[in-house]
Amino acid sequence: MSEPVVEFIEIMGGKLAPHICAQAQRFFAQRQRVLIVVADERQARGLDDFMWRWDKLAFLPHCIDDASPASAAEAVVITTKERNGNAATVLIAAAPCELEFMRGFSHVVEFVPKWDEQLTAAARQRFSAWREAGCAPTVPG
Repeated sequence: MSEPVVEFIEIMGGKLAPHICAQAQRFFAQRQRVLIVVADERQARGLDDFMWRWDKLAFLPHCIDDASPASAAEAVVITTKERNGNAATVLIAAAPCELEFMRGFSHVVEFVPKWDEQLTAAARQRFSAWREAGCAPTVPG
């Protein structure tokens, strides 16, 4: 498999959920399967709830991964584990993931939370790790 396309999305405000949803909708509209990795169950439930009401004009079918055949069939899956149960080609990393896991996708989206210096520094380190691994991450304008 070739190296993934990697994007780092800069976020100025303190809310990640709308950005996750926008990216998931972008790839779902292109008929791509999406895996969203979040930090914990609380964030997974919160994102699940937010996705059902975030855009009244767009339907974004999704579920929280429970390792069942039903969640494996979903186009957009939210998970807390590094497990690609729905055979997604796109990873939205809303929480840090191992580089080797992320390299198994054709497209990876990471976030740069500009409101927090430590989180921004961590994103810079991940950006550098991608470069050292031979990938060319971008920061879309």
